[in-house]
Amino acid sequence: MKKLLSIIILLSLCSALRTQAQCTAENTAFKSGETLLYDLYFNWKFVWVKVGTASMNVSSATYQGEPAYRTYLITRGNAKADRFFVMRDTLITYTGLDLAPRYYFKGALEGKTYRKDEVWYSYPSGQCAMKMRFQKNNDYVINNQYSSRYCAYDMLSMMLRARSFDASKMKVGHRINFLMAEGKKCEWNSIVYRGKKKFKMENQPITYRCLVFSFVEKNKKGKEEDVITFYITDDKNHIPVRLDMNLNFGTAKAFLTGASGLRNPQDSRIK
Repeated sequence: MKKLLSIIILLSLCSALRTQAQCTAENTAFKSGETLLYDLYFNWKFVWVKVGTASMNVSSATYQGEPAYRTYLITRGNAKADRFFVMRDTLITYTGLDLAPRYYFKGALEGKTYRKDEVWYSYPSGQCAMKMRFQKNNDYVINNQYSSRYCAYDMLSMMLRARSFDASKMKVGHRINFLMAEGKKCEWNSIVYRGKKKFKMENQPITYRCLVFSFVEKNKKGKEEDVITFYITDDKNHIPVRLDMNLNFGTAKAFLTGASGLRNPQDSRIK
C-alpha cells in the first residue's frame, strides 16, 4: 500500500521552487486538535470492499525545545483484508509553527515487508539540508544526505504547507512541481490541477464543492500516468474528502467519514 500512503502528498498545492528563506509559511487552514477519519476500499473482482481505516491528527508539541506541530497518519487494514494483505502504516512529522519541516518518520508493514524511513531537516547558510535513513526488514541501514537551495518536504509537511495555499487563480492543467524527501532519496514530483467538481459522499447525505488534483508519475516507458486523483474541500480548511488511487496491485478509494477540531467553517458543504 505504498501508493496509499502517498495520499498525503496528493493534497499538495504548494508553490514550486521556493528557497530556504521562503520555507516558512502562514497557517490559515488547521489548528491543534484537528482529527480526520477515513474508510478505505479496494476493488476486488469488480466489487468495492472495505479493507480498513485511516486517521490523521495534528497536535501541539515541542521539537528540540521549540514549539511545533506533531502530525500523524495511521492506516490499518481490517481482518478481512489481513487474509490477503497485511497493512499497518504509521507516518509522523514535526514542523515548526511556521510550517518549516523538522523531522519525518514512516514505518510501513505491508505484506511481510517492513520499511522504515526517516528524514532530519536543517537550514544552514540559506540551504535546505536533509539527513535521510532507510531500512527494509533487518537489512543494512542506508544513510543518505541531500541539500538544495530549494525547499524540500515529506508527505505530511507538504500537506500542512499546501492546505494554506490559494488555488483560486489556477487554471485547469496547471502543474505544480515540488521536491519530496524520503529515507532513500529526494526527488522532484508533479501535481496537475483538474478543476472544480461537486462530490456526493458515499453512504452520507452530504455534498462538497471540491478542487480536484492528480498526482502524476512517469511509467517505465516514460509516459505520465495519474497515480492518485484527490478531491479537497473548496474552502479554507482544504480537507481531502475523497481519493482515487491506482496502485500496483489494483484500484483503491478513501472516503472521509469524520472531521473534528476544524479551524474554519465548512463552507464547501452543500446541504
